Amino acid sequence: MAQDDVLAMADEVAALMAQRLGGARRGSQPDLATMIRRRGGALPRRQRRAARVLLRAQAQAASPRVARQMDSTAAARAHAELLRYLRPLGASARWQAGALNVAAAVMMGLLLVGAVAVWIMVRRGLA
Repeated sequence: MAQDDVLAMADEVAALMAQRLGGARRGSQPDLATMIRRRGGALPRRQRRAARVLLRAQAQAASPRVARQMDSTAAARAHAELLRYLRPLGASARWQAGALNVAAAVMMGLLLVGAVAVWIMVRRGLA
């Protein structure tokens, strides 16, 4: 397995962690080390261990001499384990949750505007 493959696997896992668990600023794509530091605690223990294995493989892939000696099967297994956990909640479910949050915020705003309007009417003696 080439070092580019390991780096691509780490970037893919970091992107999925940012989508599923949050922790990425808008418009930025943090690397795997940053995502593990920010949101690694949200992963179950088994996936956290797999993320650390993939992070070590990414660090080893950065050095060409060490990359040739690297155990690529462990990195591939860790990548598969993390994908199995992070992929099930698809984009449609995240979109639905986001739409529901927006709708709830709009309804709360309308409720507050209505309450203020009723309060003003009562204070002025119109109701």
